[in-house]
Amino acid sequence: MNIQEIAKQVIVNNNGITKAADLISAGISRTAIRKLCNDDYIERICHGYYKLTKQYDFFEEQIIAATIPKAIVSLESALYHYGYSDFSPRKWSITIPRNISRKILGSSVVPLQIYYVQDNLYELGKTTDISNGIQISIYDRERTICDCFKYRSKIDSEIFNQSFIVRKRTSSI
Repeated sequence: MNIQEIAKQVIVNNNGITKAADLISAGISRTAIRKLCNDDYIERICHGYYKLTKQYDFFEEQIIAATIPKAIVSLESALYHYGYSDFSPRKWSITIPRNISRKILGSSVVPLQIYYVQDNLYELGKTTDISNGIQISIYDRERTICDCFKYRSKIDSEIFNQSFIVRKRTSSI
């Protein structure tokens, strides 16, 4: 089996996005990874993450789930996901614990609005859901509404107001 076949197998086994560490553990050196990139066989998504070049484009949810596994979708993005807002956010709102390394966050190809929380509050209200066929971590509806009040000065006032009008309308049914 040649290096390209090994790289393809590793990437496919990791749902289309793989870490450089996975390629290295499969026996591909860093020099070979660089050569695969130069030959346009694989493509660097962000620092330490690769996909096949000829592979379809990914949903942003898949890139977030693969590159930032501790990210939980929150605030504006969660409001949009639950249907409380009809405005698709320009940036993905995610919440992460304060102690996470910020190195990977700075190199993300997905535009992010990052909220940092204390470790003891991080898991509170965490659930999983499907978005574009990708399983994501997201805060439940109650935590999302509470966070809207907590960060109301940081989110758009129109989105804030609209989400409560829609929430009131849907909860009375």
